[in-house]
Amino acid sequence: MSKVKYYYDSENLAYRKIKTQKRRKLGVIILFLLASALFGFLSFVVLLNTPYFETPKDRLQTREIENLRLNYAVLNKKMDQVNSVIEAIEDRDNNLYRVYFNKSAIPNSIRKSVLPGINRYKTLEGYNNSQLVINTTKRIDVLSKELVVQSKSLDAILKLAEAKSDFLSAIPAIQPVRNENLKQMASGFGYRTDPFTKARKMHEGMDFTAKTGSPIYATGDGVVAKADNTASGYGNHIVIRHGFGYETLYAHLSKYKARAGQSVKRGDVIGYVGSTGRSEAPHLHYEVHKDKKVVNPLNFYYGNISAVEYVVIAQLANQENQSLD
Repeated sequence: MSKVKYYYDSENLAYRKIKTQKRRKLGVIILFLLASALFGFLSFVVLLNTPYFETPKDRLQTREIENLRLNYAVLNKKMDQVNSVIEAIEDRDNNLYRVYFNKSAIPNSIRKSVLPGINRYKTLEGYNNSQLVINTTKRIDVLSKELVVQSKSLDAILKLAEAKSDFLSAIPAIQPVRNENLKQMASGFGYRTDPFTKARKMHEGMDFTAKTGSPIYATGDGVVAKADNTASGYGNHIVIRHGFGYETLYAHLSKYKARAGQSVKRGDVIGYVGSTGRSEAPHLHYEVHKDKKVVNPLNFYYGNISAVEYVVIAQLANQENQSLD
């Protein structure tokens, strides 16, 4: 039974019962219930966001985030390994390959650069792990750029190597007559006595004496430009154009083994020793031209003779004797 409350009426000098209005009482009850409901809702929300009250979905997302962090860590370690390999290749490229082919090194500012002035990673911002994702993406972009630059550099080196190989094959680097077929190295490059006029004149090649029919070899890769006897004094002769400014002439042949327009390789037999044209005895007159200027053939014999043999040939070639043509 609820307590009855009274108040003192001073006018009538008596105590009277306090009567409570039902509306006011109902409002207080409703306000209390609303306050209790709001407090309960806020408490529930707070509890849901604490680790002690995770839902299965929250636990699943937490595991996925941890797995992603682990995967990013593993990916960065692998990128460290890839970066080490790329740096080793770049070092060989700059300090070996490009040096050999006389090409300047590619600076890191080109190898590791990305497109400037563009925020390529704006879409990755605003997340809890944005910095991790952005840093990893940047590393991938730099590695991709390095691979593209290195790939293009190696393509260029490959082309240079192929050209270098063609160049080395084109150089007239062997004797046109083998040592076992030689009687002697009769006359070298320089001023010699003409066998017919006995006057000193420039001898623009080297004379190799050998038996008639001894094979004559192409001294470098090239294409036969001439195989005829139209040039005065040379008799039957062959001219090979090797490319890169090199051209060789083989004169006084007894017969041909190659024809004009034919491609030949270094060491191919192109003809045979004879004494046709303005010649005093069976021999091969051999000339080397570089950029349309006659040069000393002695400077090119490094492909098939030893150092000792080269010294002997050089001594014989430098004797100021009589030429055979």
